[in-house]
Amino acid sequence: MTIEDLQARVRRQSDELPIMYGDIDFDAVPERLALEDGAETDLPSHVKVTREELLADHDLIELMATATMLGDIVCDSYVARMPDFGMAELIRMVVTACAEGLDAVEDPPAELVAFIESMETVPEWIDLSMIDDGARAERVMAALASPYAIRGAFLATFLNDYAALPMAITGSLSDKRAAQRVNETAMFFASTVLPGGMDRFGPGFHAAAMVRLMHSMVRYNVLTRSGRWDRARYGIPIPQVDQMPAGLIGAFLLSAEVVRSGRSEFDELERAQIELSRYRCHLLGLPEELLPTDPKAMIDVFLARAATLRAGYDDATCGELVRATMGAYLRPDHSIPNQLAEAVERAFSAAFFIRVFLNGDADRATEMGVTMSAIDKALVGVTGPFIFARLKAVQLANKVPVLRPMTDIPVTWLLRQRLKGYGMAQFRTDASTYTDGRRKRAAEPPEAARASA
Repeated sequence: MTIEDLQARVRRQSDELPIMYGDIDFDAVPERLALEDGAETDLPSHVKVTREELLADHDLIELMATATMLGDIVCDSYVARMPDFGMAELIRMVVTACAEGLDAVEDPPAELVAFIESMETVPEWIDLSMIDDGARAERVMAALASPYAIRGAFLATFLNDYAALPMAITGSLSDKRAAQRVNETAMFFASTVLPGGMDRFGPGFHAAAMVRLMHSMVRYNVLTRSGRWDRARYGIPIPQVDQMPAGLIGAFLLSAEVVRSGRSEFDELERAQIELSRYRCHLLGLPEELLPTDPKAMIDVFLARAATLRAGYDDATCGELVRATMGAYLRPDHSIPNQLAEAVERAFSAAFFIRVFLNGDADRATEMGVTMSAIDKALVGVTGPFIFARLKAVQLANKVPVLRPMTDIPVTWLLRQRLKGYGMAQFRTDASTYTDGRRKRAAEPPEAARASA
């Protein structure tokens, strides 16, 4: 697909789904999209590449501008059938189709068929032969490292008002809802790296379908129910350009590590991890153009998104989301072991967030509500060497073919235990949170979807 094809796809959204996109001017530039020289954006000041250098790559910037207005027309069209079926029935049909196949759904609507078949179809640009090796390598991170950083990575999605507002509108400002969102995110990524996780009837495939469904629920409700959404300012909610960083965060960090080591290409195992991320993003509906295959291009696409996202931190939106997420209790109960695990995870997540996303700026973190107490620092100092030593040892062993089964079996077992701790993913958005004083409608029952790992 050329950039012209992608642009045509964007413009067709208003004709293909007028109930959602009919009143959006896709030729206009929303305020969030910063293309002018000298604009304040989310591009970190400490990165080596300048904004001017990124803006000079016209094809890359054109891709960012296009993806800023790109939704998920396939899944959005299915969710737009809510007036005909009701959300509970739409959810039930997706759950059945994922678990048993489309044939198990009685008289499935054409939109459901198109949605599931789009996920079943493996594009030519995905090399499935690499997925198992990539998943095996990613399982190590998911079992031994990600549980200590997932909250911190989640916080990074709240640093910009233009991108974070949909989360605020969906009612994610409570500690309980924030805990649910963090655990759902952790469950999604963990389920995609299980053995066979992204196979057609695997838990990762199912989870990807539910995540897409939830995102489309948000788009539909924000665009048709909420008076808070200013199209001229924000464009469309949860565009593909905003889904890309979440789907590729691991690939970005891996690419940065490769470039720091002085290499320009991935090795075989790293390339498999990249291909796993690309396939996972395909299941989420992202186009190939946002999913590069070499380290520099991966870094450039991340930085270009930041360089074109206008800076905007609203404490009432971003700050509240950050504080709710930091205050959330993620464990299934308040037993002593779980309280200790919670304290360690929260400390590590804060440290990870400050170091990776704020470039070590502890003062700015404090303003947001992310602090590192003396106890937090002590927890990281005491447990860090063990966590990182164990991770490194297993990663090294995993590179030796004869040792892989001996490492993968316990890692997979531990990952499954982690999934049990994340609980039952609900992938829920409450329709009643989208109305406001200017546009009141009869509140529908909370929309809930359950997908067991």
